[in-house]
Amino acid sequence: MSLRLQAQQLACERDDRWLFQGLDVDIHSGEVVRIEGPNGSGKTTLLKILSGQLSDYHGELYWNDQPMREVREHFLTNLLYLGHAPGVKTGLTALENLSWYQALDGQRGSESERLDALAIVGLAGFEDVPAGQLSAGQQRRIALARLTLTPRALWVLDEPFTAIDRHGVAALEAQLVAHANSGGCVIVTTHHELASSPALRRIELG
Repeated sequence: MSLRLQAQQLACERDDRWLFQGLDVDIHSGEVVRIEGPNGSGKTTLLKILSGQLSDYHGELYWNDQPMREVREHFLTNLLYLGHAPGVKTGLTALENLSWYQALDGQRGSESERLDALAIVGLAGFEDVPAGQLSAGQQRRIALARLTLTPRALWVLDEPFTAIDRHGVAALEAQLVAHANSGGCVIVTTHHELASSPALRRIELG
């Protein structure tokens, strides 16, 4: 199915300052869209609006050419959002964190699926280590395992490359492009300069 996420005339104000005004966004299947701009320009705020987490803005959102307010439930079944913080429970092991993620999504899943997802992000051998004993980069990898484990067409990712080493960066870049090439779409903020790709498009704020 072809995907389309639109925003028309978006405007958002914070602390008596407009982060952006009159912003139009049109995102389709097959694209990796990088939101760019200086710190404080509203990149994370825009991601949260586009992913349905914020309601205090002006403008209209559309999912597959229908008003978001009418198809919100369907939109959310297609969305995977990963925020700036890794969002792991430090008292749970890497494997238990993935089981917890699946339970939140209403998924049952299997241990073999979770083990495979951890192996893909380079955490084979760390499955039973409590997340609190892992490095920041390894905790980020637990969260990124959801990209494999939780099938969603639209990925919205806020600084997913944070604390990841260069091998992990290359693997994640390839994964984003592969997802777009398979018919999905990705919206991402990052200070990392993404490698040039036909799938890559940029939206500049500020």
